[in-house]
Amino acid sequence: MTKDYYKTLGVDRSASLEEIKKAYKKLAKEWHPDLNKSPGASDKFKEINEAAAVLGNQEKRSHYDQYGTAPGQGPHGFDSSAFTGFDFDNIFDTFFGGFGSRRGRPEGQDLQYDIDITLKEAYTGMTRTVQLQKHDTCDKCSGKGGTSVVQCTQCHGRGMVQQTRRTPFGLFSTTVQCSRCGGSGESIENPCNECDGAGRIRVTKRIEIKIPAGVDTGTRLRILGEGEAGQRGGRKGDLYILVHVKEHEEIQREGTDLFTTITVPFVTAALGGQAEVPTLEEPVTIEIPEGTQPGTVFRLKGKGMPGLRGGNGGLHATVKIEVPTKLSKKQKDLLIEFAKTKKGWFG
Repeated sequence: MTKDYYKTLGVDRSASLEEIKKAYKKLAKEWHPDLNKSPGASDKFKEINEAAAVLGNQEKRSHYDQYGTAPGQGPHGFDSSAFTGFDFDNIFDTFFGGFGSRRGRPEGQDLQYDIDITLKEAYTGMTRTVQLQKHDTCDKCSGKGGTSVVQCTQCHGRGMVQQTRRTPFGLFSTTVQCSRCGGSGESIENPCNECDGAGRIRVTKRIEIKIPAGVDTGTRLRILGEGEAGQRGGRKGDLYILVHVKEHEEIQREGTDLFTTITVPFVTAALGGQAEVPTLEEPVTIEIPEGTQPGTVFRLKGKGMPGLRGGNGGLHATVKIEVPTKLSKKQKDLLIEFAKTKKGWFG
């Protein structure tokens, strides 16, 4: 079946090369497998590149408009051998200068720190001080990298340089970050002897982390500006805290609801009485109605986990009846007498 490349890129058949480039750039960002993790993103990205590789070349486009196929494409579809050596994953870098290319000082990377907490700490919230190694701003040069800052001679202060490459579209000029100044547009004649001109140094830093009540395993907290420092005053990255909540011995969690089991003596279950329910605060005493059966569930409203957006879930206590394993003769006789009063309980 003939592929409609114009439909793939979402452009008219009369679209100019600039319109095709613009449409491709938008779709490539949306469907690039490094950015889009949904199933089929890789195949969609290849379809987009295939369409752009044909419509972006005047000769191939003319052939496609006339015959409905591109050179190298037979009746059974697109023949990738026509593009030998062409890397679909790198077409965006080749044509547009790559994801993330920008003018300015190199930015610091984000960091991640995994933290283990108890269920009770997740219930109450907490503050913990962690220690991690990272690049931080050099105090000696205040992150400037040194003194006598001058214009970079390679990019002439622009921070970017142009490169010309041959692609399936033909020859194209792209703008990339200057390799000499790292995008800052500046060179340092007298580098700082503490950071060797980088504007940052490796340090061990203690950071106070506030864990809000209600977090769960997988909760990701963001601390702005506590990631790696950028070079020569570049923006700092962020620190992400990945929370892992340990299992509790008596209480299980499902969302904001908590679940536990309480053991009730069979006499209390039969006659009624009281029982103690463990919570993540102090134990709570509840009334056990006369004739309570095994598996009965009591819900304690508001004793569950707090929600990150407010409110608390409930605590569900399931009854387990405790049956004595050893009885005295008197106790046995009493139970036999009781059983005789119940039809079918004593043979």
